[in-house]
Amino acid sequence: MSTDTRRPEAATPSPVLKHVVRTERLTLRSATTSDTDTTWTFRQLESVNEWLTGCPPDLDGYRDLFNDPERLASTVIIQLGHDHAASVIGDFMLRREDAWAQLEMTDQAKGTQAELGWVLDPAYAGRGYATEAVRALLRYCFDDLGVRRVVANCFLDNDASWRLMERVGMRRETHAIAESLHRSGVWLDTVGYALLANEWKP
Repeated sequence: MSTDTRRPEAATPSPVLKHVVRTERLTLRSATTSDTDTTWTFRQLESVNEWLTGCPPDLDGYRDLFNDPERLASTVIIQLGHDHAASVIGDFMLRREDAWAQLEMTDQAKGTQAELGWVLDPAYAGRGYATEAVRALLRYCFDDLGVRRVVANCFLDNDASWRLMERVGMRRETHAIAESLHRSGVWLDTVGYALLANEWKP
């Protein structure tokens, strides 16, 4: 008799966005590896990368980053229009997470919160697409995922991002002074926003 001592392979994470979501002008769907090159075209732009955690300097490095199974599972592709060949205009983050809880309450806090983030191709900025997509994801978080709270954060200097948070009804909860080191070498303020399910106004 022999014993198989191989470790089981880690399961591939399931996409947080379980089904396609359509708005008046947009299609929101889970990312696939085929979205790598398209998202690279706008993520490599200096005006976009200025506010991101980081972007590898070349496409090969970006492919490694984008195709990580956990990242793919939490990435939502935004397309303009509803047909299969609609243009990709952004990629958003949708991450489900556990809320903080005291030890004996951790089971009840599992999966009760979601975090949103967004990157929009600057060529499509100023037309309300990001607002439309974020509203759709908020509705999905509260109605489909059943979370009780959605959060988002950004550098204070990224005013387009926090203004979007306020536009969709999120509340500023934190303002941390000189908290985060930007690649410019400057310590910048960050702000955190949140919205509870009972505050959501579709």
